[in-house]
Amino acid sequence: MIINLNLEGKKIVIVGGGREALKRINSVLNQKCEITLISDKISKPIESLVKKKKIVYKNQKLKNANFLSKERPFLIITTTDDIKLNQAIIKNAKNKGILAYSSDSSKTSDFSNPAIIDFENLIQIAVFTGGKSPAMSKKIKEQIEIFLKQSITKEDTCQIKIQEIARTLAKKKIGSQIQRKAFLKSIMNDNKIKQLIKEGESEKAENRVVAVLSKWK
Repeated sequence: MIINLNLEGKKIVIVGGGREALKRINSVLNQKCEITLISDKISKPIESLVKKKKIVYKNQKLKNANFLSKERPFLIITTTDDIKLNQAIIKNAKNKGILAYSSDSSKTSDFSNPAIIDFENLIQIAVFTGGKSPAMSKKIKEQIEIFLKQSITKEDTCQIKIQEIARTLAKKKIGSQIQRKAFLKSIMNDNKIKQLIKEGESEKAENRVVAVLSKWK
């Protein structure tokens, strides 16, 4: 089962300062969460994120998992080369009810990371092998990514933004969920909105949403 965790406002701790740590940082960087990285050394790209205040860095060489009692994160991700340390962190985290992921062991982690194809942080398509082969997930992702990026247009991503606005407005005026769905479908199929999106007139498209909603019964 593939799920999308709501990490907004949550604290995430990542242990390790190398390439794998950077990969995990990038996977949650746009989730509006608080990211703390713990390591005795970090790579240049991670150092740049620290300077930009994208993440909090704690310069510390860990020998055990005792730090979790102080940090109390929602999610812990460990990426070190020390397998024993990684597993100690995972075990300790589970005992404390903290979600845990280790880059070297999908079997002991609470979840696995699929290979993600991302479109403007609006559409994410996952390629997942259930943790059996991350390498194959990545390979298959690369095989289909070019095709998908040709198939999903700018109009599609703009329509998502319009749908988000329409959904927010509809919740305030339309009490019935069935009617809200009908309204959103009508917005999606509205030829005037489609044309405005195609012409890059997003503000006019939003105004059209308001006009349709005002006449909705």
